[in-house]
Amino acid sequence: MNALELQDLQENFTLFDDWEDRYRYLIDLGKELPPMDEALKTEETLVKGCMSRVWMIAETSENGSIHFTADSDAHIVRGLIALVLVAYQGKTPEEIGIIDIEETFKKIGLDQHLSPNRRNGFFAMVERVKALSQS
Repeated sequence: MNALELQDLQENFTLFDDWEDRYRYLIDLGKELPPMDEALKTEETLVKGCMSRVWMIAETSENGSIHFTADSDAHIVRGLIALVLVAYQGKTPEEIGIIDIEETFKKIGLDQHLSPNRRNGFFAMVERVKALSQS
């Protein structure tokens, strides 16, 4: 996936006039996710709190930054994973702790346009990122 920043992502969402186009963009972001090895899709890597199945792992590099790998069986949810990764990929645990993803979520308009279940799943992924970054 290309190195988008949260600010770029917010600006990209404003380019679309309607939510159908924004959902298509979200799905396209999800299509850019690197594949996750099927062997990593286990009960232990499953994100609790998501209606769709979402798997996530983390690896810490020598410099302390964290690389996440995640996947889902749902297209829009893969797009939400991409949003989470834009925010947190390659950051240190300290940086992860100060990112205000909820503000970005609101600026993009997802707080009003996602179903409550998808919204809950998104924040379950965020909590998983934070938990993995602390382990």
